[in-house]
Amino acid sequence: MTREAPAPTAAHTADAALALGDDALVLSHRLGELMGHAPVLEEEVALANIALDLLGQARILLSMAGDEDELAYLREERAFRNVQLVEQPNGDFAHTIARQLYFSTYQHLLYDRLAAGRSPFAGLAAKAVKEVAYHRDHAEQWTLRLGDGTETGHERMGRACTALWRFTGELFRPLDGLDLDPADLEPAWLESVGDILGRAGLAVPDGPRTGAWTAGAGREGLHTEPFGWMLAEMQHLHRSHPGATW
Repeated sequence: MTREAPAPTAAHTADAALALGDDALVLSHRLGELMGHAPVLEEEVALANIALDLLGQARILLSMAGDEDELAYLREERAFRNVQLVEQPNGDFAHTIARQLYFSTYQHLLYDRLAAGRSPFAGLAAKAVKEVAYHRDHAEQWTLRLGDGTETGHERMGRACTALWRFTGELFRPLDGLDLDPADLEPAWLESVGDILGRAGLAVPDGPRTGAWTAGAGREGLHTEPFGWMLAEMQHLHRSHPGATW
């Protein structure tokens, strides 16, 4: 007889909220770094809006795990539980778009499933899935524009997709506290991303995503070198003026 999985404990819910909140917080900051550096003015507005959406998600999720300000600004690097994909540097615009395509496709699938469930994340997911649908569509349109555009755009978009491919396997690792198994989202993610890349005239990267690559342990607090530099910048003001209010 098959037994039902035990209901997530409050501690597991807090752990999942921390991981998902860190994903949103870190990617929000990365996108915020592009203010004043986007290729066209319209993208300044689009990327800022996406960053603000993610920051709003991060605030709710981190509040489910503790004090949002302390968690964002006073933790050390090893205490963050975000996947390594979101902490990767912006690079050129193609890298920014490839990172957003991979993550927002996953996040849309995740929130869509959570919104249909009964977990503590259902309310947030029901609202956020609409925001993330825009994030995904924005990344899709730019992937098509760059991949099926000029020779330079095609080459850079393909290079970015390949460079970030190795970070995508971690998105589907188990995460206690959710009423779903992230691995169940992987087939739909591969199909969606593969379809977009195909329509953009880009090959789906064939490098390792899990197992063969030894990293991918952001959920366990192991991060890539760029994350330390980003975290120092993100936390500098708060740590320089402890207790200050505006």
